[in-house]
Amino acid sequence: MLKKTYPYYLANQPQQPNADLVVLDKYSGKIATRVAMPDAKATEKAIVAAVKATAPMRAFKPWARQAVLQHCAQRFDERRDELAEALCIEAGKPIKDAAGEVTRLIETFRIAAEEAVRINGETLNLELASRLDGYHGYTKRVPLGPVSFITPFNFPLNLVAHKVAPAIAAGCPFVLKPSEKTPLGALIIGEVLAETDLPKGAFSILTLDGKHAAPLVEDERFKLLSFTGGQIGWALKARAGRKKVVLELGGNAACIVDADQKQHLDRVVERLLFGAFYQSGQSCIGVQRIYAHADVYDALKKKLVAATKKLEAGDPKRKEVFLGPMIDEAAAERLHGWIVEAKQAGGKILCGGRRSGNMLEATLMENVPRDAKANRMEAFGPFALLAPFKKFGDAIALVNDSDYGLQAGVFTDSLDHAMRAWNALEQGGVIVNDIPSFRVDNMPYGGVKLSGLGREGVRYAIEDMTEIRLMVMRET
Repeated sequence: MLKKTYPYYLANQPQQPNADLVVLDKYSGKIATRVAMPDAKATEKAIVAAVKATAPMRAFKPWARQAVLQHCAQRFDERRDELAEALCIEAGKPIKDAAGEVTRLIETFRIAAEEAVRINGETLNLELASRLDGYHGYTKRVPLGPVSFITPFNFPLNLVAHKVAPAIAAGCPFVLKPSEKTPLGALIIGEVLAETDLPKGAFSILTLDGKHAAPLVEDERFKLLSFTGGQIGWALKARAGRKKVVLELGGNAACIVDADQKQHLDRVVERLLFGAFYQSGQSCIGVQRIYAHADVYDALKKKLVAATKKLEAGDPKRKEVFLGPMIDEAAAERLHGWIVEAKQAGGKILCGGRRSGNMLEATLMENVPRDAKANRMEAFGPFALLAPFKKFGDAIALVNDSDYGLQAGVFTDSLDHAMRAWNALEQGGVIVNDIPSFRVDNMPYGGVKLSGLGREGVRYAIEDMTEIRLMVMRET
């Protein structure tokens, strides 16, 4: 059961000055709980506290950071059911998938715990000429200092974990703004962090709305801004000043099904089904565009449509439900409008296409024009389109015909095609024989073009939150 109210966290401590933020059950639309909201003074106090915590966090030894992260992983494991229930209610995520996200939360903290004690430097050979005899170089990584994070609604646990856990491992105090639509997961993480002996001011979790989050972007006391969300990220980058900026801004992921997949279509369909409709399609790497070779197109289409029609939609608290609600009615209405536009422009709805409130049917289309919003933009909902190709090079061109480039999938038994895809696809990652939705929490993750800049993944985030410090020593 959810609590009646939840505090925000300021300098490691819970604060409950009000209960102004309403959190809705995304399926029923009813009020699930209320959350405290900070004012401008609280935001300033959080930044000041993070600045003051810079030296204590830098002095907080790697083994101590590891112990904090291990404690968190253990406590999250003990609170699995509570975390999954909160996620199911606040995000509308089917309970099975919510449980899976809790597992990834735990894994991310465990990976960060391992990385916390192996943030290493290197020895440099500086004796490159006779004039440099006796010179030796050494590097180490040191924390940047205070960092700020802004996270979206679709993965309220794991996307928070991908910022918070590396920050602790790196020794950086942070101020986090979770989505006001789904703040509970971050606040439960804060509750667990408050149990640890992190230095005072090491973390603040502020349930700000977008209008009042400007200091997290603009304040020069922060040394890094890490933002996951929509295309507004580019505007935030322009306002961020001299600090480092890491952006993960979504995509419209494509998947290629090669001609040699005739014997594997059942497995391919199973994975495409998951990639397109998991989380009601509200994933940056959800399968949106499916390009199948002409030799397998009709068979794939038939199997995929049949499987899509069997998906059970409804109350995400029921274990048998695969497709829950979208985050709100406005999101469902937007995507439904794109589907209608695509149909009017000549696209064919193979299944789905209807909406009731924030519930949108799992929808497959074909013959969608190249310039349609459903093709060009990020659907971020339970929608995918299908199109055939004749030559593998044509499929690569279709995938690259996008303003986004986060991840792509390629189902093929051809090593040559796999290597061609890896070399030619304009993507942050290419997943061979699986969907672009595949992600493991230690791998580099991020995109090109409008999909953003920089890379997440625990070790890569730690590198962003640390800087190299050089020492040169001359023999005497």
